Amino acid sequence: MAGHSKWATTKRHKAAVDAKRGKIFSVISKEISLATRDGGKDPEFNPRLRTLITKAKQSNMPADNIDRAIKKGAGELGGVTIEELLYEGYAPGGVGLIVEVTTDNKNRSASEVRSTFSKGGGNLAGAGALAFNFKRKGQFLIAKDKMEEDAITELALENDAEDIITESDHYEIVCETAQYDTLADALNEAGVEADSSELAYLPNNVVQISDEDSAKKVLKLVESLEELEDVKAVHGNYDMDESLLEAISG
Repeated sequence: MAGHSKWATTKRHKAAVDAKRGKIFSVISKEISLATRDGGKDPEFNPRLRTLITKAKQSNMPADNIDRAIKKGAGELGGVTIEELLYEGYAPGGVGLIVEVTTDNKNRSASEVRSTFSKGGGNLAGAGALAFNFKRKGQFLIAKDKMEEDAITELALENDAEDIITESDHYEIVCETAQYDTLADALNEAGVEADSSELAYLPNNVVQISDEDSAKKVLKLVESLEELEDVKAVHGNYDMDESLLEAISG
């Protein structure tokens, strides 16, 4: 989804964060295990792992959970194999969604994602049907009261950010995926905690949603997908005014 819509939904979700903390821990644990598997268990030499450990701590994830996820990824605990999967589908109104999944049972995940799309008035599409309409980028959303514009612009440019967009109440920093961990480190060293930071699928073109009924249907499907245990993130090519989001949230 576009930047200001993403910011609005980030604020919308914050109220429910505590209720979903177990889900958040599960998602981060799987990411830590995958990062450890791919790059080793020493965060000093594994930037992806270092970024995820910081993210885990910011989410108040217990140290024992972090340590266990690292050991699992290093093969020290044995057990299941975690896979990363990507599903593509359509929400009502022709809105495109990309669903990132980390799972130890891809048959279960496929069934749950397909069922959720169907119940939400959408449909699952084939591999590659939508991905070409998105680009993989690092994305950070930061409230404006956390850092002065000149300072955050300088920090972003010094760390090879591709773009920095200043909105009325937040900044959006976009970077190539290879620079994501570098920027995350720089923000952490500056004492700035992003309100949202992820390797996102950003749309090349957006579908503008302007009526409440369509907005409710799309957001209900997105939130239903996000509630699935194996779903890491949902990315969409929709945008809507914050006033519309507030109206349907009221």
